Amino acid sequence: MKTITNKFKIALVAVGLLTIGTVSAQRTTGADFTKQANTVLGAAAGSVKVVDNKGTIKYLQSNNGVTMFTDTAPDGGVVTTWQLGGTLTDNTYIDASGAEFGITGISAIDPTVDAAAAISDIAATTYGATGFTLMVRDEVTGEIKKLLATDLVSGIRTEYIQVGNAAADVAITVTGLPLLTVGSTFAKLFVYRNGVKLRTISDFVATADTVTIQFDAADLPMYAGDIIEIQYIK
Repeated sequence: MKTITNKFKIALVAVGLLTIGTVSAQRTTGADFTKQANTVLGAAAGSVKVVDNKGTIKYLQSNNGVTMFTDTAPDGGVVTTWQLGGTLTDNTYIDASGAEFGITGISAIDPTVDAAAAISDIAATTYGATGFTLMVRDEVTGEIKKLLATDLVSGIRTEYIQVGNAAADVAITVTGLPLLTVGSTFAKLFVYRNGVKLRTISDFVATADTVTIQFDAADLPMYAGDIIEIQYIK
């Protein structure tokens, strides 16, 4: 019975080790790393040959998201620099248990810019110390940027009451309304006259901070007391 119990314990340990290996697939030992070719001046990657204080020959090289470059014009000696940035070759995990992990200095996206252009703009917007931001990726440059959650899910609502019967187009100020694009971001704008939805372009046009009702005495008159409700979803 004692032998069976010991075997059972060994089996449990083996299962535990397999489970750990499955959860963290990144390499934590150097046993399976292949030595790279010796680096040369002006080259990226490769390996750097060093000798320790006992005369043992060793090699330093970069891998998995770390790049290395050896100076072409050394100042007083050959300078090899390691820096973050490169191709991940293994699943990589960062254990932040018991500590905070953050990244600062990420460029902000200006929510007032046309959505299509905002993704490729580095905005001057500086976010405060409150609230939450969402991380997004610029598909043009690959740069990681941030967008305030409130800018993504919030919106604008403006209500305008017509004073007197109109005889021409009626321009309504909508503070914060960005420049919209027909066929894409215009779909986020809704304009109602006395509860009835108006049609984009044919009934109204929009520019930055302004919605203009296209007055038509027969098809779209504007009478005193008419209520125009404007909704824009970011």
